[in-house]
Amino acid sequence: MFNCGKIAIIGGGSWATAIAKIVVSHTHHIGWYMRRDDRIEDFRRLGHNPAYLREAHFDINEIYFSSDINRIIEAYDTLVFVTPSPYLKSHLKKIKTRITNKFIVTAIKGLVPDENLSCSEYFHEVYDVPYENLACIGGPSHAEEVAMERLSYLTVGCSDLQKAQAFTKVLASNYIKTKTSSDVIGIEYSSVLKNIYAIASGICSGLKYGDNFQAVLISNAAQEMSRFLTAIHPIDRYIYDSVYLGDLLVTAYSNFSRNRTFGTMIGKGYSVKSAQIEMEMIAEGYFGAKCMKEINRHMHINMPILDAVYNILYEHITPQIEIKLLTDSFR
Repeated sequence: MFNCGKIAIIGGGSWATAIAKIVVSHTHHIGWYMRRDDRIEDFRRLGHNPAYLREAHFDINEIYFSSDINRIIEAYDTLVFVTPSPYLKSHLKKIKTRITNKFIVTAIKGLVPDENLSCSEYFHEVYDVPYENLACIGGPSHAEEVAMERLSYLTVGCSDLQKAQAFTKVLASNYIKTKTSSDVIGIEYSSVLKNIYAIASGICSGLKYGDNFQAVLISNAAQEMSRFLTAIHPIDRYIYDSVYLGDLLVTAYSNFSRNRTFGTMIGKGYSVKSAQIEMEMIAEGYFGAKCMKEINRHMHINMPILDAVYNILYEHITPQIEIKLLTDSFR
């Protein structure tokens, strides 16, 4: 039976903090890489992340902090990467230690920019990590609700289901229910797409489209997601499973969704830059839209919602015009 061994968290944001809270409650020890030493010192002093999810308190004696990613990688067996996708490459470039024998879990809901690869594909192609050593975590789950210990459901994807099962045991609790899947590629790409569709939902909300239209938008988004996943990784999957449709719904509708919030600001007339500055957090769907558009230039899948979001964010088409064209394409 596979053993996850010593587990480390790579990243210091809200989702990293929520996952750390879950894991350390089981293991009573984690390694935790954070880039900034001042954040680490504040964390040690306060007993919580000074920048994210401040209500989640930790026993500092159960955490080994370090701003040296190589020190963490050398000392731990399972590495849970929870960095924003635009920064993953810069963190990995610091690594001088081989990671092929590590069990790597990605909780990054984005693609690697410029490479247009999912995180597992990137780890495999660039760092020679075998697919059986690569896993991912799928929702639906907002970090804020996990931190508040509200009932949440997580899916661990891995081609080696024994390893996936072992990691679910690290996550399961009275407020976290878990299951496994072998569809790593499907989970990763659906996590990217649902952020893009949440931006579309927010844009429509900012433009004062009502609940009736939102229902049509998200039902079309689910169909669009299914078309893409079938084309890129044609296996027998159930698109209505919580890890696909459920994650799409919570990201498109929840007030905790930063992608929906970002889209709402765009719909209300904010520029992309001003919305990003005011949010002070990364909306992964902004970067995902560009990556997915470039991927689809080669695949030629019918994806009108992706096209609409891309045109608004990158081609500077006004939301009013682009969403009106989108509504005319729905039935």
